Amino acid sequence: MTSETISQTAARIFNVVLIKPTHYDDQGYPIQWFRSAIPSNTLACMYGLAQDAARRHILGDDVEIRLHTIDETNTRIRPQEIVEMMRETGGEGVICLVGVQSNQYPRAVDLARVFRAKNIQVAIGGFHVSGCFSMLPEIPPEIREAQELGVSLFAGESEAGRLDGFLGDAFARQLKPLYNYLDDLPSLEGEPLPILPRARVRRTMGKLSSLDFGRGCPYQCSFCTIINVQGRKSRYRNADDLERILRENQAQGVNRFFITDDNFARNSQWEQLFDRIIKLREEEGMTFGFTIQVDTLCHKIPNFIEKATRAGANRVFIGLENINPDNLIGANKRQNKITEYRAMLQKWREHGAHTAAGYILGFPADTKESILRDIEIIKRELPLDILEFFFLTPLPGSEDHKRALAQGVWMDPDLNKYDLNHRVTHHGKMSDAEWEDAYRSAWKAYYTDEHVKTVMRRSAVHGLRSIKSLTSKLLMFHLMIKYEGVHPLEGGALRMKFRTDRRPGMKLENPLIFYPRYGFKTIRNAIGYWLTIRKFRKFQQEVVEAPDRETYTDTAIAKQSAQEFEDMELYHATSGGEKALARKKRDETIRKDAHLHAAE
Repeated sequence: MTSETISQTAARIFNVVLIKPTHYDDQGYPIQWFRSAIPSNTLACMYGLAQDAARRHILGDDVEIRLHTIDETNTRIRPQEIVEMMRETGGEGVICLVGVQSNQYPRAVDLARVFRAKNIQVAIGGFHVSGCFSMLPEIPPEIREAQELGVSLFAGESEAGRLDGFLGDAFARQLKPLYNYLDDLPSLEGEPLPILPRARVRRTMGKLSSLDFGRGCPYQCSFCTIINVQGRKSRYRNADDLERILRENQAQGVNRFFITDDNFARNSQWEQLFDRIIKLREEEGMTFGFTIQVDTLCHKIPNFIEKATRAGANRVFIGLENINPDNLIGANKRQNKITEYRAMLQKWREHGAHTAAGYILGFPADTKESILRDIEIIKRELPLDILEFFFLTPLPGSEDHKRALAQGVWMDPDLNKYDLNHRVTHHGKMSDAEWEDAYRSAWKAYYTDEHVKTVMRRSAVHGLRSIKSLTSKLLMFHLMIKYEGVHPLEGGALRMKFRTDRRPGMKLENPLIFYPRYGFKTIRNAIGYWLTIRKFRKFQQEVVEAPDRETYTDTAIAKQSAQEFEDMELYHATSGGEKALARKKRDETIRKDAHLHAAE
């Protein structure tokens, strides 16, 4: 637990404990690591807001707000220790379970139940609570359960002084059952900045922190919760805000960030933000590395990719989702044009950025055979580095979930499984077993030794630094799927398990069984890790020493030509692909005719 004292002389202490909960694995143990992969941006935002409130003495000059931050993905929570800490400092405070997604909601309620039994105030906020209040006509049972425990619920965002009001109510022990700000999305300009304490950042792999430049996305994807919680209008921090964030992090030795904006390419202020970062890099010698999220049409924005990479965006996550246009249209993701995929990916490559793409399995037209066919097409024809697979999941807060609920479609009642790594509904064409097998097979099909080497060879064309960075990312994905059984985005280094932290309702295991099994699996995985690392390093060495390292080419990275639209299976494997190609040809003909008429 990381804590910060703003004042040392106040007569009273009010503890604000910010907890980002994890969720349970299939055996009922919290998914925790010695070092986790991805930091929590909500924790960073809430810490920044609470730190600002403490410095302004919003509870009075005689009250010290003492902040504590816990990211449960890399820190064990001991509720009794937190209770004793509060009692030792006067017994005043509030537990805030922040950024709680649907799969983390059961864990959050389990923690809340323990604290409420000790008469400690608890609030839960995040996408599950906000999504349910945003989209559902009635309060779902799990939300009512929390209310019956006396837990306060927070829907929406905490900027614009809302956290001040909440903390004031908590200090007076008059928390409201519900704080609902969904209908009033705040501006982000001039707001306190998201930041994580250095001690918290050090608990992530690569000392990675998190921040957001803006919120909101203009699109209407039916599986998405973000548009219904953060809105479809872009809200953003200005360049001065951004510079303050970067300088404050740089001062504590943090310069690598995961930018959580769902679609940075649609932030109307992207150019001013990138220009400010470029100025800091090129005029002051500051160094930054960013992972950003963009859409598949970002390359159409003049100078976007050029300025993004100059600013330090070296890894890019793209919502590819599928290569069958019929599936994309069915999910209301009409902005994705498969005829633009290669141009977009190649442009990122030309500017030195590695690309990762999300790919959803389980659209209505999918079968196991079509899924595996499409993965082979991607491997052969698209210059992607990392491919991340997800079950199509009706997440609470999405249009898909709202529709399924209204239609009485079966959905798994255990929210812990809503992590996009578990099947939680049935499929129209595949049996449950077939769908689950297709998901497992997809990972195996993409991350074969042969394709891993191919991806390395493509990256090595751009230099040795590029391939070394990519190899570590490929390793992470391979190891998490093969040995840990969790999605790589939930992964980390050295899995931690604690016998007594098992999910309530599941029997505590005998110590003589639990500890030997945990120790054996840890050792077995360590051996598997070592062998895999040796293998990948060998692949990397072979690629580095290849005589054609700088001249290597293949179908995916070959220069674009008109002929590719006739030859590539990407455009001919599905009827949707054929239609997309026909639309592209028709549009090009219209543009040429318009150009000729203009010239005349």
